[in-house]
Order: sequence, then structure tokens, then C-alpha cells
Amino acid sequence: MLSFLKPKSAGWVGVDIGSSSVKLVALSQHGRAYRIQGYASVALPPAAVVDGNVEIPGEVSSAIERGLKICGGKLSSAVTAVPSSAVITKYLEISNAFEGLELEEQVQIEADQFIPYPLDEVALDFEVLGPVQKAPDLNEVLLVACRRDDTDAREDAINGSGLKCEIIDIDTYATERALTLLVDDLDESKVTGIVDIGAATLTLNVFKGSKIIYNREQAFGGNDLSNMIHQHSGLDVAEVEKQLNSGELPDEIVENFVMPFRQTVVQQVSRALQFYYSSGPQGQLSKLILGGGTSRLADLPAMVQEEIGVATELANPFKNVEVDAKINPTRLEHDSPSLLKACGLALRSFDI
Repeated sequence: MLSFLKPKSAGWVGVDIGSSSVKLVALSQHGRAYRIQGYASVALPPAAVVDGNVEIPGEVSSAIERGLKICGGKLSSAVTAVPSSAVITKYLEISNAFEGLELEEQVQIEADQFIPYPLDEVALDFEVLGPVQKAPDLNEVLLVACRRDDTDAREDAINGSGLKCEIIDIDTYATERALTLLVDDLDESKVTGIVDIGAATLTLNVFKGSKIIYNREQAFGGNDLSNMIHQHSGLDVAEVEKQLNSGELPDEIVENFVMPFRQTVVQQVSRALQFYYSSGPQGQLSKLILGGGTSRLADLPAMVQEEIGVATELANPFKNVEVDAKINPTRLEHDSPSLLKACGLALRSFDI
């Protein structure tokens, strides 16, 4: 079984494979404190990752290799993730008489009843969560399943870069892990939302305390803005994204395209929250955190806050993390929102 859930030892690099770039974060742990040793964000060709699927593993491998050189240091093992939309999760109740291989066989028997693919085409993992509250002779078991095509392509891309892919996680769990670095005091009664606005998708994760209670992904992202500017200016998309990131776009393009697009982002965030609130009485948000590359558009948190009436801020998972001397702290703060998922993946190394 592929290790989605089981913890490993320390010191691996988190590799977030997105639709437009690969992000890497290398963390170390000193006592109870974390230290960022290096990070990188490397652009991908448009066809390398499509709809969350790694279509050209060699291109992704090359990007990861370049990222490793930027990170520096001796990095040999990696943690990556598949999108939650590609994963089936199920809570099972299984007799506590099953242990070891017998438990694994029983989980596979249960899985065969609801997974719509042949089991030999699926990567499975499970974790025993503990006794069922009203039936102590049963254990609650979390089962996670994903098509092997999705996991194998990511594993091949990472292994092809010279790293060894040790764990394939789920992006929702990576975000949940990073939450501990975003919120100083996680009150179990408060509800926090994290909106990750990437190149092709906008994902809303909602947490009560430290536990996720809602997840939704919708097709919208920064690619829409990049393509509009590309069509107007003739600049290739990679150059548009570079100038967007560095703030070097001409004033006319900023005024005619970037500024209006911010309002579109606000509307999409508001739409995602409307779906959350209509899903049931799960609680009013006390805070919203914006992550992903598109969240760095000027004044976007203030605009979202005015629209939804909830305190809104940019994600910075490194605000209480020690920073290696070779890293420019100002640059890191600028890049932090887009490194949220990679940071959560790197934290996986320290699970006990």
C-alpha cells in the first residue's frame, strides 16, 4: 500500500506540483522550533500539468531539479500531494479483532464495495483512528484511495529529479498541517477559512479549530489574468507571470487588466463562501486567510474583507519560523502565500 497517512522521520523537502509551477520548501526542526533552510518556485510549461494531472513527468522533473539548485543544501527525500478531487476517502467501522495483515485484507474487502475502479489500479492506505464511540468492539478506520495513474506520475516526476518520493499526501491534509503555523492560537470553537487561489483552481478549506470541516474546489485562477494580458500585449505567458510577480507590468496593463481582475477574484471568493454557508449550519467564519500566487494582487485582502465582512489576511506560514541566513526575508514574505501547500508538505516529515 502507498503511504498516504503513515508518519515518517524528519528533514524532507515538500514539493507542491501545481498547474503553472513547482514550489519547493525545505524545513528543519530544532527542538520545538522550525527553520526554513531553502525554497524555490520554478515555472512549468503549459502542457506539463493539466487539470491537476502530471502529463509530462520529464518537464516536471527538470523544474524540480532547478528548484533543488536554488534551495541549496543536500536534499534527498521528498513529500508531495495529489489533489483532494482525485482522492476517495471513507470512514469504515471494522472489528478490533482484526490486526496486521488480517486488518489490511479486511480493509481491501470493504474498499472493493465502494471504489469504482479495479483495486489493482488503485493506491490504498488506511489509518486506525480508535474505537467507535458507541461500539467499543469496533475501530473507526480512515481509508484513502487514489488512481495509481495519479500517484505514479508524481512519483516518477520526483524520482526523475534525483529526489526520492517518500510520501504522497493529499493537498487538503497539507493545508490542515500548515494551519498551525498560520494561526497562533487555534481555538477549537472558532472557524477559520483558507482560500488557495492558484493558477487554475480556487480551493476553499474551512476548519473548526484544527480540523477540516469543509472543502470545495472551483475552476478559476490566475491563468485567466495571464491569458488576458498575453492576448492584449503579445508577451508570452511566462513573461507575463514573471512581470506580474515582480510588479514590472506597464501601468496601462495594470489599470486595464490587473485592477479589474481583483474584483473578479473577490466575487469568486464570495461565491465559494456562499456554497460553504449553504452546505449546512457549520459556523460563521472568524477569519479568512488567502494563499496561492494570485492572492498577492495588491490590496486583495482588504477588498475581500470589505466584501464578506470577515477579517482577511495573507497567508504567511513562516511568520514564526526561523529563516536561514541565505534567504532574503523580504522576498520570503512576498512569496509566502504561494508556498503554503509546500510548507504543509514539508511539515509532514516531522509527524510523530
